Parts: sequence; C-alpha cells; structure tokens
Amino acid sequence: MKKLEEKIEYTFKDKCLLTQALTHSSYANEKQGGIKCNERLEFLGDAVISIVSAQYLYESFPDMPEGDLSKLRSSLVCTRSLSDFARQIDLGSYMLLGKGELNTGGRDRDSILEDAFEALTAAIYLDGGMECAKKHVLRFLSEAVNTHHINFKDYKTTLQEVIQKNPDQSITYVVSGESGPDHNKRFEVEVHLNSNVIGKGVGKSKKQAEQEAAKEALSLMGI
Repeated sequence: MKKLEEKIEYTFKDKCLLTQALTHSSYANEKQGGIKCNERLEFLGDAVISIVSAQYLYESFPDMPEGDLSKLRSSLVCTRSLSDFARQIDLGSYMLLGKGELNTGGRDRDSILEDAFEALTAAIYLDGGMECAKKHVLRFLSEAVNTHHINFKDYKTTLQEVIQKNPDQSITYVVSGESGPDHNKRFEVEVHLNSNVIGKGVGKSKKQAEQEAAKEALSLMGI
C-alpha cells in the first residue's frame, strides 16, 4: 500500500478506502464476511473523472465546439485510456482478486483496471476532497492530451464517409446485448452494412460501444 501511495503521490488518512478501491468483487465474494468491493467507489469515481476532464478540456480549448469537446472527453475517459492510466502505476499488481480472476489474467484485464482506476479516484476524493482527486486525474489526463497519446478520431463519422461513397449501401447500429447493474452498464453493439455485421463493440454507453464497433469495421476494411 505504501508503494502505491508513493506512486500516486497521495497518502491516505483512511487506509480502508484504499483497500476497498483495490478489492474486486470476485475477492469479496470469495472471502464473504462483509468485505466491501470497489463497485460503489467505481460509480463515484466515474462521475469525478467526468467533471474533472470536462472542466480541464473546457478551460484548455476555449475555441473548441461542444460536439468536439464531447468527442475528445469520450476518447480520454474510455476503457483503453483509463486502463492505460492504471498500468502506468502498475495498479493491477495491488488488486485483491478472486482465484478465478487471478488464473485468467485479471491483473491486466482492461475492464478491471479501468474500474480500479475509477475506484481509486473516488477513494482519493472521499479521503482528501476534490482538489486532491483533480490533481490525481490531471496527472494522467494532461499528459495524454499534450502528447496526443489518445486517439481522438471519430470512427462513426469516418465509417459513414466511407459508406456514403456507395449510395446503395447503408449502415445501422444495433444493440445486441446489455449486462451489469444500472450504475455500471455494459453495452454490446453491432454495426450492420445493409444486413451484414461488419463490426462489434463494447462500451459503458451505447455511444461508446458504437464507436468501438465502427472502429473494428474500419480496421477490418484496412482503414
């Protein structure tokens, strides 16, 4: 725990918050005995990251239209981005995971790392307030923006432009599945070219899943 605190440059007053942030539901379910997992913290952390990133982009890009700000923020706080932030501090090594998750590579799974980063952010927020949480998030976010580490491409628009070259073809996005509790939904989306599935995507929102589906479709097209 001390090593992790050194990495994130924050020392917890309430160590229990840090422990909870690192406790995956698989571990809590195995141990039982009232151990709290990080799902509720993850819910709160998602909101904290959202407001911090929105304010940062609003102030950093005063001339950027609302639509572009939304696309940029979506790219910065997507699963791939947040899991990369978690890897920068080796967060997976500190996670408390059940045996099943441990045996199937849970320490390096994007979804688990994303959730852990969100939970850690919430724990810092509860322990030290918004300024501490903001400093933690911006440490990763500002570097990602400044180095263009994140791909800000709007895959749906690009795919639409490609398909429009053939007037007799059209694309539609279909939700093929939903999972998870209301506060942490996972959406599965297929993108159809006429009646054929040309890409699939998963995300925390339908829009994110659609972007991932369009991205896969473009990749399969070699674009």
